[in-house]
Amino acid sequence: MAGNGEDAAVTRGRAKLAMAQGFAAWVLEAPDGFGDPGFHTHHAIQLTVSFAGGLALSTGGRTLAARHIAVAADTLHRFEADGLVGFIFVEPESRAGRAVTEQWLRGRSMAEIEHPEFAQAIAPLRGAFEPGLMQTEMLAIAASAVAALAGEATPALPDARIRRVIERALAGPELSLDEAAAVAGVYLSPSRLRHLFVEQTGLAFKTFMLWQRLMRALEAYAEGKSLTEAAHHAGFSDSAHFSRVFKRYFGLPATTLTRI
Repeated sequence: MAGNGEDAAVTRGRAKLAMAQGFAAWVLEAPDGFGDPGFHTHHAIQLTVSFAGGLALSTGGRTLAARHIAVAADTLHRFEADGLVGFIFVEPESRAGRAVTEQWLRGRSMAEIEHPEFAQAIAPLRGAFEPGLMQTEMLAIAASAVAALAGEATPALPDARIRRVIERALAGPELSLDEAAAVAGVYLSPSRLRHLFVEQTGLAFKTFMLWQRLMRALEAYAEGKSLTEAAHHAGFSDSAHFSRVFKRYFGLPATTLTRI
């Protein structure tokens, strides 16, 4: 995908991405001063890890510099980093996502994570750029770290009808509102599903489906497709549309990440 003038002005960083249904692990080699030019928000809990160098995240009125930082789903934020940085994105409606939110964020938009077991579990991810560390291993490392944070907590989960819709959406392909109502169960109209979805997740159904489409595109990109191929694979009209959506959710143009 050809970069535009705005993309060309942004410093690029090397990245290795591993994606799964409702879960992702990224490792980024960030040059000095790398970060978001503006604030962004996405429907995932973000666990950010500094393996080497500096890391700071801001949510507007607050800036936090630490080695391990959790950001709540749907929070406007931006980051600045240099060195080696890891990102874990967790689906907030999952048991693990709800447990991390309940135990570590506790109503806050952002919090430092001080947990020895998390630090120990996530440490092997710093070797992501070394030959031989497969994407499946990256995901296993990240899952182990998230499990350490979640512990034995049993948080309340969304309404079973909404869980069915989310599980089906994660499995793909993309659902229309009418199809989602059918998946949810009998006696639930599309209009009622729309309201219930917002009530249970805090997010409009249409916005959630756009987020899932972006995740499918990134999974295809992580597996070796070009940005253009990944965009078409996930149903974006063209690579420019995909790039705009990527920047909206992650704050940077997709072309700033040089995949390895």
